[in-house]
Amino acid sequence: MAGRAARLVLLAGAAALASGSQGDREPVYRDCVLQCEEQNCSGGALNHFRSRQPIYMSLAGWTCRDDCKYECMWVTVGLYLQEGHKVPQFHGKWPFSRFLFFQEPASAVASFLNGLASLVMLCRYRTFVPASSPMYHTCVAFAWKMDYFCASTVILHSIYLCCVRTVGLQHPAVVSAFRALLLLMLTVHVSYLSLIRFDYGYNLVANVAIGLVNMVWWLAWCLWNQQRLPHVRKCMVVVLLLQGLSLLELLDFPPLFWVLDAHAIWHISTIPVHVLFFSFLEDDSLYLLKESEAKFKLD
Repeated sequence: MAGRAARLVLLAGAAALASGSQGDREPVYRDCVLQCEEQNCSGGALNHFRSRQPIYMSLAGWTCRDDCKYECMWVTVGLYLQEGHKVPQFHGKWPFSRFLFFQEPASAVASFLNGLASLVMLCRYRTFVPASSPMYHTCVAFAWKMDYFCASTVILHSIYLCCVRTVGLQHPAVVSAFRALLLLMLTVHVSYLSLIRFDYGYNLVANVAIGLVNMVWWLAWCLWNQQRLPHVRKCMVVVLLLQGLSLLELLDFPPLFWVLDAHAIWHISTIPVHVLFFSFLEDDSLYLLKESEAKFKLD
């Protein structure tokens, strides 16, 4: 035990000098994984593992090696806590208590609830807002992209939605050119992260930058129109809430009860924001429809 404790101390002191995460660099962890694989992940032992593995785990792609990493992670965490050290990360992630085949159950449930909230509000939007509304198709497309694409795409599409609302209804050619620019930016961003280097720091800076553009543009439009369009105050609240809640993503702490981390808390916190944002979209779309019908009658 003293030897293990000494190695833990040395690893903790050298954490900033080596690559990878502190937990998976720990010799205790590596030795544990190696021994587990030798004993359980080949020949008859592997067949035995597969025979007793729950079907939902195999369908989700959990392998014998993954199971060894999971079990050895907790062995290492136990040693760290026993010796009074802080909980380490493993392979870039905090240790989570697995539920069924979910490695991060709280984030999974929160993501599902986020998607459900978006779907419910989208159905409500499509029920109460006629398809003839000028913003109808843009808003519906935005809702689907929120659930199926990455954070960068969501923010860029929000900027595009803002452009359509503030400029595009009068100048569609400008919107077309701006859409092409945003698509080019997204292509370059994704290509760099996928083909050249997946840089977490760059990705964070890029998302913060376009997030600030999104916030400033929406807030400027809301402040300019708040007297004439009272419902834009909902949009102001949404933008400010999202910007404030996004700070949760910058927090870095071990998951509470080995389940609830900053990312999961962010997902849970943004659920009511979806409701408020779709309420704004509904009010604004109905206003634009009423305005276009009034102009048509005058003509």
